[in-house]
Amino acid sequence: MKRVLQLVSEDFEDLELWCPVMRLREAGAQVDLAAEKPGIYHGKYGVPCEATVSFLECKAKDYDGILVPGGWAPDKLRRYPEVLELVREMNADGKLIGQICHAGWVLASAEILEGRKVTSTPGIRDDLTHAGAIWLDEPVVVDGNLVSARRPPDIPGYMEALVHVLNQQ
Repeated sequence: MKRVLQLVSEDFEDLELWCPVMRLREAGAQVDLAAEKPGIYHGKYGVPCEATVSFLECKAKDYDGILVPGGWAPDKLRRYPEVLELVREMNADGKLIGQICHAGWVLASAEILEGRKVTSTPGIRDDLTHAGAIWLDEPVVVDGNLVSARRPPDIPGYMEALVHVLNQQ
């Protein structure tokens, strides 16, 4: 069984967190919701989720991938050195990294985007290109282990790509 870590912080984009969690669970993966502290967190539109583990204690070696939701959560998540280290380690090991909408902020802060093809909400295009990424205005972009999508209307293709990349590992 594949294990995936879904990062959580207040003000995540509800669909961008829950759709990947449900789709990967449906595909047979164990998806752990991880925040700074276990507990209840709320999305931008009020949908709650329960983080059962702390990302401060998670180890990349225990997971096959990591997902970063959009919304305003990425701006909070990128301030934790432990989150950035998890992303760097997952990337170094070629493990799945999923990011949608504003989630690219975390990858930029982790400094893993140099020469990588990605997409995101257009509002952070400059942030990603300044971090060395090749930004494409496409619904979903797959560059090796990195799967990125623009925003909620692109979720169906994002789900398909996440499952495909995870199954290829």
